Amino acid sequence: ENVILLSQYEIMTKKLDQVLVVLDDIQQRDENVYRVIFQADSIPNSVRRAGFGGVNRYRYLEDLDNAKLVINTSAKLDGIMKQLYVQSKSFDEIIDLTMRKEEMLRCIPAIQPVSNKDLRRTASGWGWRIDPIYKTRRFHEGIDFSAPTGTDIYATGDGVVVNVTTSNIGYGKYVEIDHGFGYSTLYAHMDGFNVRPGQRVNRGDVIGWVGNTGKSTAPHLHYEVRIRGRAVDPAHYFFQDLTPEQYEEMIQIASNSNRTFD
Repeated sequence: ENVILLSQYEIMTKKLDQVLVVLDDIQQRDENVYRVIFQADSIPNSVRRAGFGGVNRYRYLEDLDNAKLVINTSAKLDGIMKQLYVQSKSFDEIIDLTMRKEEMLRCIPAIQPVSNKDLRRTASGWGWRIDPIYKTRRFHEGIDFSAPTGTDIYATGDGVVVNVTTSNIGYGKYVEIDHGFGYSTLYAHMDGFNVRPGQRVNRGDVIGWVGNTGKSTAPHLHYEVRIRGRAVDPAHYFFQDLTPEQYEEMIQIASNSNRTFD
């Protein structure tokens, strides 16, 4: 009977190892496909494979013959069950994001913040640039659009205005919009505002006008796109405005300028 029991545990252990391989594949797809598509936060391994804290939950098995095998098998089964629970909750989140996909598409920044069909207002792009005031090399976390004072500035996606600030330094007069789904945008050096904090805006709404306020050397708009607070290249978020050919042209124009207006 003991021999048969040991054999059954060994078979169970091998089957659990096979289950772990399949579960790992599901988790990889979740992280690298589903959560990427929907811009969902990654679930760290420390959460997916977290152990059980506190008392020894297998103490009652320690007096059994072949206790090590039994305990290892029980621990492996408990670990799989916990990982399955985490994965189940992850899929619940993905399903919710799928149901809100249409809303998400309206909220993602997708147009240029000023009228720029011929791309001539593209001044300086994302990357290392020479600061126009300090003459030092600094990283430019946005795109500058040169335009006359008073030019309309558009919200680039649906969202809520979270910041309307006036300053004599830095960004000068600027607006921040929270688009949800981890996205936010910033519009700086404005001449004036057409929105207030807490106001909901739609893509294409005029939120203010181009100016020359704060740390600025000429009338222009400094525009940033952020994902979960981290600035990313805004040029990747003009897909409703630009053809592939225009996108390549914009990248070329922006990269040729080694100096910003701010």
